[in-house]
Amino acid sequence: MVDLLLIVRLAGRRVALPAADVEAVVELEGLTPVPGTADHVAGLSALRSRVLTVIDSWSALGLEDQAAIGSTEAIVVPSGGHTYALLVEQVEDVVESKGKPVPFKASPGPGWSRVSSGMVEAGDDLLLLVDPHALIAGPPLEEAA
Repeated sequence: MVDLLLIVRLAGRRVALPAADVEAVVELEGLTPVPGTADHVAGLSALRSRVLTVIDSWSALGLEDQAAIGSTEAIVVPSGGHTYALLVEQVEDVVESKGKPVPFKASPGPGWSRVSSGMVEAGDDLLLLVDPHALIAGPPLEEAA
């Protein structure tokens, strides 16, 4: 069985996500902030008569609030009965994986370690395999404070 991977650029890094977890790639046209939500929730947006909860992937990683401003490219991920849009810098390609994920040889960093399940060979590169559901969950409460 061949697994397909979606290659995206997120926080300046090329990463892979399981394509089976991704419903669509979209350009968001509007974002409505929602007061009182978690810091990694950028707001709400509409897509084909559905409301998407938009996730600021940088904040979800626990990174400085930097790149989500102005980003409109997103991947749509159904999770837990809801539909989310994860903001990314760029969607690059869909490729076949060349094997199962392998453990990290060195720590990719605190935020990345939490959302990644290892490294995967994709094309000619070895990339972090990111779990989009972990991005949706956001940082643990003690990190978010």
